[in-house]
Amino acid sequence: MSHRNARTTFHGRLLMVRRYQAGWPKAHIAKAMGVSRKCVHTWISRFETEGEDGLHDRSSRPHTSPSRVRPSVENQIVAWRKRHRCGPDEIAAKLGMCPRTVSRVLNRRQMPHLRELDPMTGQLIRASDHRGAL
Repeated sequence: MSHRNARTTFHGRLLMVRRYQAGWPKAHIAKAMGVSRKCVHTWISRFETEGEDGLHDRSSRPHTSPSRVRPSVENQIVAWRKRHRCGPDEIAAKLGMCPRTVSRVLNRRQMPHLRELDPMTGQLIRASDHRGAL
């Protein structure tokens, strides 16, 4: 889905292609649609290679996240937390990584904060439906 202020939508892009197929010059299409010639060229090229499916919006999400923490390292972080009951700073120092990365992993794995655990047993003593709740 296009964002609210997008110059072109699927139907607008299809209109560009139809006008091009009808013999309009790209510069005239661009002027009529209020976009650049490069934009018109992009959509026409995409239509020629992919058909109508090429005119739909694409995700801008990256295909891979090379800097994401590997699951084996996440498991190490969680194991350290359970075994030694220490915070992100201490775990990060032991594993040689950034404390914020460790903190994100612990949050993603829904590990409770140390203040929510009993210091002697490690059992959860303060539970809430969501963070910030009383």
